[in-house]
Amino acid sequence: MGRIQLKQITKSFGNVEVIPPLDLTIEEGEFTVFVGPSGCGKSTLLRLIAGLEDTTSGVIEIDGADATSLAPAKRGLAMVFQSYALYPHMTVRKNIAFPMKMAGMDQAEQDKRIASAAAALNLTDYLDRRPGQLSGGQRQRVAIGRAIVREPSAFLFDEPLSNLDAALRVGMRMEISELHKKLETTMIYVTHDQVEAMTMADKIVVLQAGRIEQVGSPMELYRTPRNRFVAGFIGSPKMNFIEGEEAAKQNAHCIGIRPEHIDVASEGASWSGVVGVSEHLGSDTFFHVHDTGLADTITVRADGEVGITSGDRIYLEPRADMIHRFDDAGLSL
Repeated sequence: MGRIQLKQITKSFGNVEVIPPLDLTIEEGEFTVFVGPSGCGKSTLLRLIAGLEDTTSGVIEIDGADATSLAPAKRGLAMVFQSYALYPHMTVRKNIAFPMKMAGMDQAEQDKRIASAAAALNLTDYLDRRPGQLSGGQRQRVAIGRAIVREPSAFLFDEPLSNLDAALRVGMRMEISELHKKLETTMIYVTHDQVEAMTMADKIVVLQAGRIEQVGSPMELYRTPRNRFVAGFIGSPKMNFIEGEEAAKQNAHCIGIRPEHIDVASEGASWSGVVGVSEHLGSDTFFHVHDTGLADTITVRADGEVGITSGDRIYLEPRADMIHRFDDAGLSL
């Protein structure tokens, strides 16, 4: 259960088309992440699947059945929002139980599902607390628990970690990934954070202006981006792009190379420049290199122990087999 197909789906607001005709299949049990910059249509697409927005045209199938006109409650899906949307006067137990109570489920089954969800989310000791007595991460887990007890065919997450600080985001990222392994249920997750996409997804859908730029596993998108947009969006720090004479040597309009694929070398290397800002992260250092004659800035990832500082001249050797080539339309060659 949980296979979702979008067939020629479109969405317009008035005369503005925000989702041009789009086809996508999400397989049963898959963890699919929609990623892209703000305004790319990823949340709109999720809301179309959930039934919170009406499609302009096209068909949405859930487990082979046409769900395009079904009300959200009839689709068998559960959504977790960016805001926790918990009832502050209710305990954790009552917040988790709320959808089951509304459905008229008997108390014994409610108790069983609450206990199971609380155990999976490490909330057993907090069931009698109210949301105001919980951390942000714990509140988000309660919101996820409320979705779990519905036993949906798929979970829909709309940027659920955006309200958390950096440390909590990393922890919750791991918890949601572990939850997916436990439940083996289809999950669709929306984020603008490509690190979240790379670390969590079985399959990533990269969107721009409502269009799918590429679909694939995290490493497929990293190694073989279809175009310059995907190449620049996937990977952190982002890929370096170089045009002009250096690209022409490669028979390309533009070449791209990731910071981790440029080696710090000795004098006589292919490229050189002057180090501007250097970011020391312990195991790694990122150098932002100027005056290369290639681009305004070339970012290089090096070992954290490299003894180079701001103002030093640095010599760089790109790994030839890691250079990406793009034509004048931005497509990979």
